[in-house]
Amino acid sequence: MFKHIKNDIPASIVVFFVALPLCLGIALASGAPLFSGVIAGIIGGVLVGALSGSKIGVSGPAAGLAAIVLTAIGTLGGYENFLVAVVLGGIIQMVFGILKAGVIGYYFPSSVIKGMLTGIGIIIILKQIPHFFGYDPDPEGDWAFFQVDGENTFSEILNTINNISPGATLIAIIGLSILLLWDKVLSKKGKVFQIIQGPLVAVAIGILFYVFTQDNEVLGISKDHLVSVPVPEDFSSFIGQFRFPNFSAITNPQVWITAFTIALVASLETLLCVEATDKLDPHKNVTPTNRELLAQGAGNIVSGLIGGLPITQVIVRSSANIQSGGRTKLSAIIHGFLLLISVVLIPTLLNMIPLSVLAAILFIVGFKLAKPALFVKMYKLGWKQSIPFFVTVIGIVFTDLLVGISLGLAVGIVVILLKSYQNSHFLHIEDKSNGKHRIKMTLAEEVTFFNKGAILKELDSLPHDTYLELDVLKTRFLDYDIIEILEDFSLKAKERNIDIKLISKRGVVENPPSYIQFFEQRPKSDLSLS
Repeated sequence: MFKHIKNDIPASIVVFFVALPLCLGIALASGAPLFSGVIAGIIGGVLVGALSGSKIGVSGPAAGLAAIVLTAIGTLGGYENFLVAVVLGGIIQMVFGILKAGVIGYYFPSSVIKGMLTGIGIIIILKQIPHFFGYDPDPEGDWAFFQVDGENTFSEILNTINNISPGATLIAIIGLSILLLWDKVLSKKGKVFQIIQGPLVAVAIGILFYVFTQDNEVLGISKDHLVSVPVPEDFSSFIGQFRFPNFSAITNPQVWITAFTIALVASLETLLCVEATDKLDPHKNVTPTNRELLAQGAGNIVSGLIGGLPITQVIVRSSANIQSGGRTKLSAIIHGFLLLISVVLIPTLLNMIPLSVLAAILFIVGFKLAKPALFVKMYKLGWKQSIPFFVTVIGIVFTDLLVGISLGLAVGIVVILLKSYQNSHFLHIEDKSNGKHRIKMTLAEEVTFFNKGAILKELDSLPHDTYLELDVLKTRFLDYDIIEILEDFSLKAKERNIDIKLISKRGVVENPPSYIQFFEQRPKSDLSLS
């Protein structure tokens, strides 16, 4: 784990600057105490990072759960009651891991995963535009298209035009310029520029800008456009920020419903993120998904016990980690310790960081996820890849993450069905002489009820006076629905003077009297059909 520490420390600093406003913003959007988001970020980094088998994944509070949390706190009668559901949700996740439910993550098409990454990249850019220009009426955690204040992603951007803050915009442009200069030029000039990351320099200059311009009427940055970490007066007030679950609420059925909902949604988001980060990883590490569910479950148990929000593996922080050169789980763990140390020792300094500078950092993360070249590449791969990809992207941008993924997956399934429809068999017309068509139909290795329509269409289109060779030599699975189609067709074949030659591993049969009987009487050792 310490082999690539020179890569992991700089990456952890970048992830820290990305994670800090997200932890606070998601807590705000969830209607939870601000410190609960920081707790979840710390637990997600230190504990889940240590237990996880992912080398580059980063966990923390997830925007996708904000609406669930907001509703549940009100329904369950308080935050302490909600924490019971978080603990129970973690236990349920660990049960998922023990039952090896992590295999579900492997069943999402590559085109949908790429669409998810691209959609999130676009969302990051769109949602950070108001922060970049110093307009911040909404929390950072508000990632859905329709926002809690009645606005949507685009109306919020339009509102920004009339509310631009000169100071926040200027330091955001300076910060973005530093990031681009570091990424494109300086990082290639020497090791010092690889160790000291551009985001750290941009944030430091942002703090200096705020300090020197805070009394300036034009360039001064207002307090609502700065990071807002709770500042305890002493150690006892710091400890007082922790909240603990009210386990007397465990008998409430709504608590268990909320717990199962959290476990299901958090597990799904985690598995999707695992698939996505493994695809982004330049070293192509493979994350053990069942171990990931166990790690996430443990994280949620501990987070719930000390007042934190639910945790998932999250793509924004994970992609920032990958883009910054993170190589091992040490990066995620260090970022968790940085969150802990900073909120304990330097909360006042953190509260001088302009959100517009952090928006500039997220711009870079978003652009690298949604590069224009990827749209061209997916289009060139053909409709079977491009349609699920574009549907997922549009769905995420105009709804939210889970709805967008669901739409992309639904389209992906339709594509699979169409592909299965097309690939169930192939026809070869061998001869048309002597007044009789000779046609060979070869069935695929697996023929299911999905293929009924295609095969029925081909059989019905056979002309009169046809000699049909039906080859099932390579067919390992033939659904009973298909056998019934052949049985029904045998009657039509006699009326249309169609002779059928059935070729199988059991031999060759001319015009079998009953296809159902033929396939039912095959020896059990015959593996060509089942």
